[in-house]
Amino acid sequence: MRLLFALPGFHKYERGAEIALLSVAAELARTGDDVTVIGSGQARPDDPYKFIHASSIRRENFEKFPFIPLFRSETVYEEATFAANLALRYQPSDFDAVLTCSFPFTNMVLRRPVLGGKKPLNLFITQNGEWPAVSNDAEYRFFSCDGLVCTNPDYYETNKDRWNCALIPNGISIDRFKLGAGDRAALGFPADRQVILMVSALIPTKRVLDGIRAVAPMGDAHLVVAGDGPMREEVKALAAELLPGRFTQLTVTPDQMPTLYQSADVFLHMSLLESFGNVFPEAMACGLPIVGHDTQRLRWIVGDEEFLVDTQNTPSVTKALTDALAAKQAAPVKVSERATNFAWQNIARQYREFLTELMSDQS
Repeated sequence: MRLLFALPGFHKYERGAEIALLSVAAELARTGDDVTVIGSGQARPDDPYKFIHASSIRRENFEKFPFIPLFRSETVYEEATFAANLALRYQPSDFDAVLTCSFPFTNMVLRRPVLGGKKPLNLFITQNGEWPAVSNDAEYRFFSCDGLVCTNPDYYETNKDRWNCALIPNGISIDRFKLGAGDRAALGFPADRQVILMVSALIPTKRVLDGIRAVAPMGDAHLVVAGDGPMREEVKALAAELLPGRFTQLTVTPDQMPTLYQSADVFLHMSLLESFGNVFPEAMACGLPIVGHDTQRLRWIVGDEEFLVDTQNTPSVTKALTDALAAKQAAPVKVSERATNFAWQNIARQYREFLTELMSDQS
């Protein structure tokens, strides 16, 4: 199959969506598909797919821009600059199927009319949420796709009667994310304290401020937040007040992510609802107990043995963290068996099966 993956951040950022889609693209390319990736970064010599550059302006440059209908966030501003360049480089006749998780502009460019020839199948992936598929308001009325990849069972149940859907989660590289000694010294973590790790963008929905409040009563615990975003100053200020000498905020390269997990004692994620959350199987594969918000969606990923609570109740989060740390000290560290289900090889196979099914229905 001739496949195109398009997203503004490809080869420029290492965020969850970029990591997930590029991992699928790479696995499909390695197993025989003709895969092209268009993003705003630069080509890398060792990738198994063809890369085409289409520039974009970083979303951080738009953080103080007015948020208005259609341009509802700095992310949409960034996407608009990418889509304009994508339109110049995208030739629909070159592909059997195109895939993205970006709406509105990227999705619309990939669905543009074709004069003669066969239009490629358009797959939309609910990596950043399902609202384009379910909402009929404003610009969402113009959403369309030939296939919808639902990254959790809630999305699948909501959309299966309206769109051609497949339930396919995100995955992890089980060759990279595994048990290891970590390297606290290199990362600047204290050697004599228990380390609680959050891997989160510094945006309101990730609730990092609430994570700081939950760790504050734990006098011997050190909180590490790996991520950045527009709330960085608020996070620093609250940590200075509640966690003096017990807080580290940093960003790491993708190569450092396994070491980051291996250097912690417990993983904390405060989002009330994630589309999937690559961080959960990554943490499990590195042997970390999970503290997160108790939903059926998260239990579908991590199972029933993790420390899931109502994270809107701060004392409950503090207790869950204390229990998770105690459990880790009491038993040998082991990899959750569920983590291996999310190997990228398995996920890519499910994408190929869905694409094959859609193409068969189209013929």
